[in-house]
Amino acid sequence: MSGSDRIALACFVSSGVFAGGNAVAVRFTVREMEPLWGAGFRFLLAAAVLLVIVVIMKLELPRGRALAGAALFGTLNFAAAFALAYYGLTHVHAGLGSTLLALVPLATLVLAVAQRQERFRPAALVGALVALIGVGLISGAALESAPAPALLALLGSVVCFAEATVLVRRLPPIHPITMNAVGMSVAAVLLIGGAAFGGEALTLPDRAATWVALAYLIPVGSIAVFVLFLVMLRYWSASRAAYVDVIIPFVAVAFSWWLDDEPITGGLLAGGALILIGVYLGALRPSETVAEISSA
Repeated sequence: MSGSDRIALACFVSSGVFAGGNAVAVRFTVREMEPLWGAGFRFLLAAAVLLVIVVIMKLELPRGRALAGAALFGTLNFAAAFALAYYGLTHVHAGLGSTLLALVPLATLVLAVAQRQERFRPAALVGALVALIGVGLISGAALESAPAPALLALLGSVVCFAEATVLVRRLPPIHPITMNAVGMSVAAVLLIGGAAFGGEALTLPDRAATWVALAYLIPVGSIAVFVLFLVMLRYWSASRAAYVDVIIPFVAVAFSWWLDDEPITGGLLAGGALILIGVYLGALRPSETVAEISSA
């Protein structure tokens, strides 16, 4: 294994484990803070920390096309994706939400092929069909306790995350800290503006549990996770890097069962297993990925 692969693998495992706690922490914040305001407040503080780091490290801020790209990345990956995810997690347990987000790798592969960034492979179609059956099983089991709009919002979040991952591969090289500082700043403005326009109460939380959740979400769930992900994208293709979302459900389900009393249902287990099988068939098999990655 080359040095670059070792760096990418370390980022892959670390970001996946850290991100596994995100959905559970978000669930605690949305109990007190409304969705757009909760997401905007999180990214406002995270962006402030990152901008201080940019100044301390004397990193150059992007200009022109690079700045526009970083702003678009922030709009997709933080503003749109998390607006939908926060709404979905207001009504859906973290384990279920994270299992649906495991579809990001397949969505990334489909979008990368559609945008001529990667080659089409028949196995991807088979994997997508298997994963969609898994989504159907999960949705059928969850509809009694989760409204359909929440599930659709989470699937919309999948598309936003996937497109943002494909987009990054086309942008001019930008330092990961700078990219996230700009992206989260843009997202904070959009999310807080949307919260104000939508009449959400822009109040600070009172509960200790909410502040503990924010203390995790800002330095770990926002800064560490997304900086590690962008570093990984320097070495791996978009579809390969997106498989970090396959690790997340295992961590999220365990934490959600432990901290948030999420029931582990047969539908969740069966549907989650089919999603993971579909993801493996679609793009994770070594015989399929090696040729793809070498051409990226």
